[in-house]
Amino acid sequence: MHPFRFGVQCASLPSEGFAARVQRIEALGYSTLFCPDHFSPQWDPTVLLAGVAAVTTRLRVGSLVYGVDYRHPVIYAKQAASLHLLSRGRHEFGIGAGWMETDYEQAGISYDSPGTRIERLEETLQIALGMWSRDTFSFAGKHYSIKDVPKAGTLPAGERPRILVGGGGKRLLSVAGRYADIVGINPSLPEGKVTATTPADQSPERVREKVSWVRAAAEKAGRDPNAIELQALSFVLAITDTPNALREALARSSGMTVEQVADCPLFLTGSAAEIQDRLAKRREQTGISYVVIQGEGIEQVERFAAEVMAPLGTR
Repeated sequence: MHPFRFGVQCASLPSEGFAARVQRIEALGYSTLFCPDHFSPQWDPTVLLAGVAAVTTRLRVGSLVYGVDYRHPVIYAKQAASLHLLSRGRHEFGIGAGWMETDYEQAGISYDSPGTRIERLEETLQIALGMWSRDTFSFAGKHYSIKDVPKAGTLPAGERPRILVGGGGKRLLSVAGRYADIVGINPSLPEGKVTATTPADQSPERVREKVSWVRAAAEKAGRDPNAIELQALSFVLAITDTPNALREALARSSGMTVEQVADCPLFLTGSAAEIQDRLAKRREQTGISYVVIQGEGIEQVERFAAEVMAPLGTR
């Protein structure tokens, strides 16, 4: 099993006290600070991550995740290489097929079928890998064609950003199994938005099925599935000795049972000891060892570190 790692997702950070905030997250023992990629009122992920890398020494920086259609693959490859160099090897290049339809509408980008977007994702990964490893790189695919593009950056021999691919469907998670170092096990979002039934796609049974897709694709590609680090992103964190009312409300709104809610990666609810036990059990059953929480509230980030992370570090 992979050791536990914990991350914090921040769509923005306070401009006043920016360095102190991220240095506090680093001091608490978090592995990574992540930024999502949407056109809502949030910071640009690459700018935010560069700022974090510049004022920390151990904290990894990652996108969770870039939308493939928002930038050209050559831009992604250069950005990731630059962040890798700026952070001295601490960048986790997270990318997905894009899912939020309102982003596409707002930016005037064609919201193509999931299959088309997944094809573009795979080509983008091929381009990035080529631009990280070769002095010049050419590529002719179904969606992108580049010619003699110079290496994305002066990366040390054998080094490149770690690739993180997040997704929820079989086709996308199969791409992840073929290419990614880290795979985010997420709910599928075919409607282009989060709906009341979205959490049910992250029930314990569905999570195990999704992990099996990743492992099968990795094996078919000749990769060791055990080498892939599996990640889950949480949206609700409630450390409490009385979680039943919250779990019942989440069950009613999502269509899951109360027990499914209690064991759903999207929801971390219960006493600190119960959350620890469920995370340990989930790692044993599915391999998910990389847990990311929402990071806008520093008090919650501090409490999770003290009451959940620290004890799990010895397990």
